[in-house]
Amino acid sequence: MEKSRLQKQRPVAIWLYIGVGMLIVQVLLGGITRLTGSGLSITEWQPLLGALPPMNEAAWQAAFDKYKEIAQFQYVNNHFTLSDFKSIYFWEWFHRDWARLMGVVFIIPFIYFVAKKKIDRSMIQPMIILFILGGLQGAIGWIMVQSGLNQEDLYVSHIRLAVHFISALVLLCYVFWFALKLSTANRQLLAVPRLRRFNLLLLGLLTLQLIYGAFMAGLHAALNANTWPDINGMWWPMGMFTGNFLTDITHNPITIQFIHRGLAYLITILVIVWWWKAAEARENSLLRSVRYLPLLLVFLQVVLGVLTLLGSRVKIPITQAILHQGVGMLLLLSLIWTLFLSRNKAVRE
Repeated sequence: MEKSRLQKQRPVAIWLYIGVGMLIVQVLLGGITRLTGSGLSITEWQPLLGALPPMNEAAWQAAFDKYKEIAQFQYVNNHFTLSDFKSIYFWEWFHRDWARLMGVVFIIPFIYFVAKKKIDRSMIQPMIILFILGGLQGAIGWIMVQSGLNQEDLYVSHIRLAVHFISALVLLCYVFWFALKLSTANRQLLAVPRLRRFNLLLLGLLTLQLIYGAFMAGLHAALNANTWPDINGMWWPMGMFTGNFLTDITHNPITIQFIHRGLAYLITILVIVWWWKAAEARENSLLRSVRYLPLLLVFLQVVLGVLTLLGSRVKIPITQAILHQGVGMLLLLSLIWTLFLSRNKAVRE
């Protein structure tokens, strides 16, 4: 009976896994957009007409003239030519168009699955939540951009950037969890409450770490200290915790980098402990087989973080930074997967 259920749900699960892949690409495009300073290059939100870039020189000049009205051009990029503007315009346009493509990829198969009765009653509420989260993410993105289109702000606030980033990860994890529910056999679910609680702790710390990763990217904080393992030759760098504590941990680039590094070390140690404890899982279980995944990813993540830091001389190296962000998302998904497999409930055979 369960085998029949999984086979029936398989097309919907594949569709959701494709959505997971597209969401990962979208978040990475967002990272590139921020690191290249492209996020404010498109000053209008046109859901349909904006799908195409300017189609002639007059349209390009009109878009460039609108960009000239905001503070980022006037105080940072006033040396830009039209050619320079086109180069930053591309990444923001690509980021927005990928979002439009995701909308199509989610909506059209959804209509097809409803028509073919592939979506049963148990899927309706999760589907509604999925589309609400997707729409909310688009709204947050535009509100974030709109907040920077003025005469005062040179860039979008790194706090707003972190909200946009984390809301995208919430959507990503939700779609992934939904797909897992439709594609995982009940016999693979283990009742291991202590391991599950440990997994939840790791996810909480990793979420905090990802928030600080967004702060690092938003403030280009790596440029303030690009040495390792010390921070500008110090283990406890100067300039931290000298004023308002809340402001310091959210706006001081050195403090943010110090916390980001410290969380990386702590998470790595805890993942090693979790991996060791997960060896107690039932032999031949899926959880026991995939327990190596978070371990490998956390080590790779640390290496990419160090390489990004050491390469941040005049600018942050985009390739290393995006790989660092991508592996961070994979680490998050690996812990979501292990959490799903270690749900604290009786296993139905």
